[in-house]
Amino acid sequence: MNPSPESKKKSRKRVTVPQLIEKKRRGEKITMLTAYDYTMAALLDASGVDTLLVGDSMAMVVQGHENTLPVTLDEIIYHAEMVGRAASHALVVVDLPFPINHQGIHEAVRASGRILKETRCQAVKLEGGAEQADVIKALVTAGIPVMAHVGLRPQAVHTMGGYKVQRNREQLMLDATTAQEAGAFAIVLECIPAEIGKELSESLQIPTIGIGAGPHCDGQVLVINDLLGLTSGYVPSFVKAYANLKETIQAAAAQWCNEVRENEFPGDEHSF
Repeated sequence: MNPSPESKKKSRKRVTVPQLIEKKRRGEKITMLTAYDYTMAALLDASGVDTLLVGDSMAMVVQGHENTLPVTLDEIIYHAEMVGRAASHALVVVDLPFPINHQGIHEAVRASGRILKETRCQAVKLEGGAEQADVIKALVTAGIPVMAHVGLRPQAVHTMGGYKVQRNREQLMLDATTAQEAGAFAIVLECIPAEIGKELSESLQIPTIGIGAGPHCDGQVLVINDLLGLTSGYVPSFVKAYANLKETIQAAAAQWCNEVRENEFPGDEHSF
């Protein structure tokens, strides 16, 4: 008897932190996509993606804010719980919302502990490198896997003067190597020149996950709304849309409206 889809789902093994590090050693590329709800997370998990990120990008693509700063800890836990419940294969990483990782070690551990306890997710991501070394070390010591994030840091958008490519090689090298020494298991490189992304990827022992950091990173991440062509307004140059669901959804909704207005829906086949 063939196993049911549900039993197949339960039998799949979870991607782990050591497996991601091993992927780098073997030269296998790592895939990561954002997810914010149960349905999308289940679809992406079934696609075989290695890692799901419950990103604070939800502030912009879900909540409609102009930056990532408004997301609260309770909000990200609410969304992460849905994603964690849907994913049986992918390693699920959750962003620490602004400004938790700047409020001291104890607050960072407390908030990250809540995330792992309440969401079924496996790791947290925090923005920063050298200045976050003590926080990264404390989290790892507490048994909480940490993914670091250097280069363009959206939570520091006001300090950085906008969403700009970060070209300070010395600072980028310092941030990345310090995060690794503090115990981070991987590091997101955002909006940096490709040659620096290559240098960092070759020099670090932990995986690099690029977004606008060139093709030489150990893996890549995209916001799922960008990948599916659901983005409204400005689309970064490093994004590639693999579908145009915005037009598909609008066309489907418009057709449904017309059929309702013309009394074509529901038909006999849709009625009891």
